[in-house]
Amino acid sequence: MEEVSIQPKHYLTCLWPGMAELWWRGRFSALPAAVAFAAIVNALLVAKFIYSDWLSGGLVLLACWVVAAAWLVLTIRSIRELPLLLTPLQASEEPDRFPEAQIAFLRADYEQAEQLLNENLAIEPRDPPALLLLSAIYRHTGRLHASKLLLTEIRKLEVAEPWGLEFAAEQARLERDVAAREEEIDEADDDTSADSDNPETGGTAAEDVSADVDVESTPSQTDHQTPHAEPESSVGEQEDDEKQSGEEPSSDIDHTDVANQADAGAVNDASDEDGRNDQSDEVRLRDDYFSERAA
Repeated sequence: MEEVSIQPKHYLTCLWPGMAELWWRGRFSALPAAVAFAAIVNALLVAKFIYSDWLSGGLVLLACWVVAAAWLVLTIRSIRELPLLLTPLQASEEPDRFPEAQIAFLRADYEQAEQLLNENLAIEPRDPPALLLLSAIYRHTGRLHASKLLLTEIRKLEVAEPWGLEFAAEQARLERDVAAREEEIDEADDDTSADSDNPETGGTAAEDVSADVDVESTPSQTDHQTPHAEPESSVGEQEDDEKQSGEEPSSDIDHTDVANQADAGAVNDASDEDGRNDQSDEVRLRDDYFSERAA
């Protein structure tokens, strides 16, 4: 453990239990001990000098010796812990990681720099240089809200008063980055609203969608039309084969059907002629009959 130079005035806070931690570190966990010790001392003074009839003199004297012994032990303990309260990084056995964190920050290795700073802040949570560098890391990694909160906490520390210039510079950088991000968000919102309000853009998008649908449907229509085109090509190939073989090209009409239709027409003509012959015979017989009656 390194030797830490402490001024005599620092030891005055060690004379009251819990006062050193409250004064130098602001630890409210030490407040109950300080209040309890004050209550015990006041009770003994009242019992000894004001209401001496409450307790016997021997019991009050014994209580005074116990309180004095406890005060001596707590005072020695506060004196021994005073270096850790005033300069914990120098009094600690752990090495100071702040120079390594600065090097990592300059290399833009923000993850390693943040890890090293957290190790330092676990020993000394109120180290202004480490807190300022950690705020810069938050800003570079896009955690602007966390950087703003950390700067607000640094401002409340009394030990950060000598670092006012660095604090103001970091505050200005943070405000610049926050303004830039707000401008980007506003521009993105304006672009979105402009696209939604412009009908031509919407029409163009609709035409693009319809064109995509037509392109996608074209192969399916071609596939459906392909089977109908196959018989034509086969008929044309059959005609070409017949021309090459010296035969007449075939047509869509069957010759057998044509012959059957011709025979049916001949039969109809024959039946019509027989009908006319029967009518003429009938007329001739009727004329003969009337001529005989007349005679």
